[in-house]
Amino acid sequence: MAAQAGKDMLLKISDGAATPTFHTVAGLRARTISLNAKTIDATDSDSTGRWRELLAGAGVKSVAVSGSGIFRDAASDAQVRTSFFDQSARVWRLVIPDFGQLEGPFVVAALEYAGEHDGEAAFALSLASAGAVTFTAI
Repeated sequence: MAAQAGKDMLLKISDGAATPTFHTVAGLRARTISLNAKTIDATDSDSTGRWRELLAGAGVKSVAVSGSGIFRDAASDAQVRTSFFDQSARVWRLVIPDFGQLEGPFVVAALEYAGEHDGEAAFALSLASAGAVTFTAI
């Protein structure tokens, strides 16, 4: 993957329809996507040289997303806010140019609003995967 502008990463939320339409949530100024796979230690007294052994394919996978910025419009703000207060798992799409996209159900784990008296209102959010997340290379 060649160097990319961080501003090109997109965070989109599904409208919840049977054939979903995805809407870009916000002008994110900072964002982080963390892919995690918890390992299961299968080491025992017969392990060669007492080296740790991990049980392949048995761990729990998760995706965490955090970002901050400015909502694009009232509709995207309302969708995220509703998702947070309902604690409903909505389908989100995370687009990383020249790498791929992640798509799956996420819960809004944290939502913060802030603003300076002479500036725009900003937000920060954290998403936690709530089911299988698929990866599609671009």
